Amino acid sequence: MKRLKGKVALVTGGSQGLGAAIARRFGREDAQVFLGDLKEAEGNALAAELQSEGVNARFVRLDVASEESWVGSYESVIASAGRIDILVNNAGINIRQPIEEMTVENLDLMLAVNVRGPFLGIKHALPLMRQAGGGSIINMGSVCCLIGHKFTPEAYTTVKGALIQLTKSVAVRYAKDNIRANILCPSTVETPLVQEMLKNPERRNERLGEVPLGRLASLDDVANAALYLASDEAAFINGIAFPVDGGVIAW
Repeated sequence: MKRLKGKVALVTGGSQGLGAAIARRFGREDAQVFLGDLKEAEGNALAAELQSEGVNARFVRLDVASEESWVGSYESVIASAGRIDILVNNAGINIRQPIEEMTVENLDLMLAVNVRGPFLGIKHALPLMRQAGGGSIINMGSVCCLIGHKFTPEAYTTVKGALIQLTKSVAVRYAKDNIRANILCPSTVETPLVQEMLKNPERRNERLGEVPLGRLASLDDVANAALYLASDEAAFINGIAFPVDGGVIAW
């Protein structure tokens, strides 16, 4: 039996990269998937591709930093699917400036996308999930939630760290409504953006050197972990920070 049969999921940043991989994985397990993103061309193209594979997928335009946009997106989901069971707060940005160079404007932008976005998404998902009898909220963190990471600027570790406390707070308050909240904490994921960032062999080897398993996380590694947390197999998993890191934090 398909693991998400009858479930409705909204994946933010769902048009490409990790969000697209999660949406595809969910769709292959029979979830109805909504791709929330600002990138309309990419989102509609992915939705069409998934539909051609038999997945019930649809693009919804979503600016995660805007409360009005969140409300409109949920209205679209409910009008189309009648419910929402799974929210994946995957959308995020990383402006790679060390703390001494980080401008207030860039810090505010990172906070708006990476913290305000999930906060608003959860705020407006909760009453809908309660009506549906429960749900699974999955926030996308990073190993940078769990450690001081020497390769990562301080603003990113700060905003991702905030998501752990948001996750745990929601997990304990709304468990009574059968709503679970967990956070995935992957190490560096092998995306096209990362491949470009690590095209220098010395820099790539430096990053690989921190991973006991000796490779970067794949898109499937993270998507499979998200699938587990979204599924009923994780019915008693609530409030955890789930490393998908090949052992980085075990050193």
